[in-house]
Amino acid sequence: MQKESIYKQVEAEIYHVTEGENNIIANMASVSCLLNLAFEDFFWVGFYIVDPKKERELVVGPYQGTLGCLRISFDRGVCGAAAQSGKTQIVANVHDFPGHIACDSQTNSEIVVPVYNKKNELIAVFDVDSTKLCTFDDIDKFWLEKILKTVFEK
Repeated sequence: MQKESIYKQVEAEIYHVTEGENNIIANMASVSCLLNLAFEDFFWVGFYIVDPKKERELVVGPYQGTLGCLRISFDRGVCGAAAQSGKTQIVANVHDFPGHIACDSQTNSEIVVPVYNKKNELIAVFDVDSTKLCTFDDIDKFWLEKILKTVFEK
């Protein structure tokens, strides 16, 4: 099945499961689970939540995969770059990314999408890693941004 078809199918599943649910953790867990199950090349899928008690720091949230980094500051790694810039980061080869944090040495490519609430406040970043190089592209960016916006900005 083509990537776009998979996204359309999982988007419908995510919207069905999260419809009417306002608990952010429940929605993050559902999004992580369903996207992880939908894509064979997704190795680590989950959220790093903005820690309200620590300035400019992310703390691991709901995810699927191997052990993730527990905390990431906004000035470190791909997740930090997404949080700091407010822009989706697509990295074809993480080993070429200055300051990449190797939470798991099996990761070779990554996409990180900033997640906002309805007040347009950054609440998290959504991180997807792959063991393969060049896994992520503008199709992933489009669909992940769309899904996250619909689920978390309601």
